[in-house]
Amino acid sequence: MSAPTVDAAINDLLDWAWHAVYKLLAAKGLLGEGLDVGEYTGMSSWVEGPTRYTVVHSMAVAILFIDTDPVDAITFHRDLLGSEDPKTFFDTVTTARQGL
Repeated sequence: MSAPTVDAAINDLLDWAWHAVYKLLAAKGLLGEGLDVGEYTGMSSWVEGPTRYTVVHSMAVAILFIDTDPVDAITFHRDLLGSEDPKTFFDTVTTARQGL
Protein backbone atom coordinates (compact mmCIF):
# COMPACT_ATOMS: atom_id res chain seq x y z
CA MET A 1 0.00 0.00 0.00
CA SER A 2 1.42 3.36 -0.97
CA ALA A 3 1.09 6.64 0.91
CA PRO A 4 -1.61 8.97 -0.38
CA THR A 5 -0.50 11.95 -2.40
CA VAL A 6 -1.07 15.48 -1.18
CA ASP A 7 -3.58 15.93 -4.01
CA ALA A 8 -5.53 12.86 -2.89
CA ALA A 9 -5.52 14.03 0.73
CA ILE A 10 -6.78 17.48 -0.25
CA ASN A 11 -9.52 15.99 -2.41
CA ASP A 12 -10.62 13.59 0.33
CA LEU A 13 -10.72 16.29 3.00
CA LEU A 14 -12.51 18.88 0.88
CA ASP A 15 -14.91 16.42 -0.76
CA TRP A 16 -15.87 14.98 2.62
CA ALA A 17 -16.66 18.40 4.10
CA TRP A 18 -17.52 20.35 0.95
CA HIS A 19 -20.90 21.63 2.16
CA ALA A 20 -19.36 22.94 5.39
CA VAL A 21 -16.41 24.44 3.46
CA TYR A 22 -18.79 26.18 1.06
CA LYS A 23 -20.82 27.64 3.95
CA LEU A 24 -17.64 28.78 5.70
CA LEU A 25 -16.28 30.48 2.57
CA ALA A 26 -19.65 32.16 1.97
CA ALA A 27 -19.84 33.40 5.57
CA LYS A 28 -16.33 34.86 5.28
CA GLY A 29 -17.04 36.48 1.88
CA LEU A 30 -14.39 34.32 0.21
CA LEU A 31 -16.40 32.60 -2.53
CA GLY A 32 -14.98 33.00 -6.00
CA GLU A 33 -11.57 32.14 -7.34
CA GLY A 34 -10.05 29.15 -5.63
CA LEU A 35 -13.39 27.50 -4.91
CA ASP A 36 -13.00 24.37 -7.05
CA VAL A 37 -11.32 21.46 -5.28
CA GLY A 38 -8.87 21.23 -8.19
CA GLU A 39 -7.70 24.78 -7.49
CA TYR A 40 -6.30 23.90 -4.06
CA THR A 41 -2.53 23.74 -4.31
CA GLY A 42 -1.16 22.94 -0.89
CA MET A 43 -1.71 21.44 2.50
CA SER A 44 0.02 21.25 5.84
CA SER A 45 -1.09 19.08 8.72
CA TRP A 46 0.19 18.50 12.24
CA VAL A 47 -0.92 17.07 15.57
CA GLU A 48 -0.94 18.83 18.93
CA GLY A 49 -1.98 16.46 21.70
CA PRO A 50 -5.18 14.73 20.62
CA THR A 51 -6.01 17.36 17.97
CA ARG A 52 -5.07 17.35 14.29
CA TYR A 53 -4.81 20.73 12.55
CA THR A 54 -4.82 20.95 8.76
CA VAL A 55 -4.51 24.00 6.52
CA VAL A 56 -5.56 23.54 2.90
CA HIS A 57 -4.96 26.44 0.55
CA SER A 58 -5.41 27.64 -2.99
CA MET A 59 -3.79 30.74 -4.43
CA ALA A 60 -6.80 32.71 -3.10
CA VAL A 61 -7.96 31.19 0.20
CA ALA A 62 -6.75 29.06 3.10
CA ILE A 63 -9.03 26.88 5.22
CA LEU A 64 -8.21 25.63 8.70
CA PHE A 65 -9.58 22.24 9.71
CA ILE A 66 -9.56 21.02 13.29
CA ASP A 67 -9.65 17.27 13.07
CA THR A 68 -11.95 17.01 10.01
CA ASP A 69 -14.10 20.08 10.66
CA PRO A 70 -13.49 23.27 8.66
CA VAL A 71 -13.45 26.02 11.30
CA ASP A 72 -12.02 29.14 9.66
CA ALA A 73 -11.02 30.57 6.30
CA ILE A 74 -8.85 33.52 5.35
CA THR A 75 -7.41 35.09 2.25
CA PHE A 76 -4.26 33.14 1.45
CA HIS A 77 -0.91 34.85 1.86
CA ARG A 78 2.59 33.44 1.57
CA ASP A 79 3.40 34.00 5.26
CA LEU A 80 1.40 30.84 5.98
CA LEU A 81 3.94 28.76 4.10
CA GLY A 82 6.68 27.54 6.40
CA SER A 83 5.14 29.17 9.47
CA GLU A 84 5.97 27.43 12.73
CA ASP A 85 2.32 27.72 13.83
CA PRO A 86 -0.01 28.39 10.88
CA LYS A 87 -3.15 28.23 13.03
CA THR A 88 -2.20 31.59 14.59
CA PHE A 89 -3.16 33.28 11.29
CA PHE A 90 -6.78 32.23 11.79
CA ASP A 91 -9.10 34.23 14.07
CA THR A 92 -11.48 31.59 15.35
CA VAL A 93 -9.21 28.74 16.48
CA THR A 94 -10.05 29.03 20.17
CA THR A 95 -13.71 29.85 19.63
CA ALA A 96 -14.16 27.10 17.03
CA ARG A 97 -12.47 24.48 19.20
CA GLN A 98 -14.75 25.32 22.13
CA GLY A 99 -17.81 24.90 19.87
CA LEU A 100 -16.82 21.45 18.59
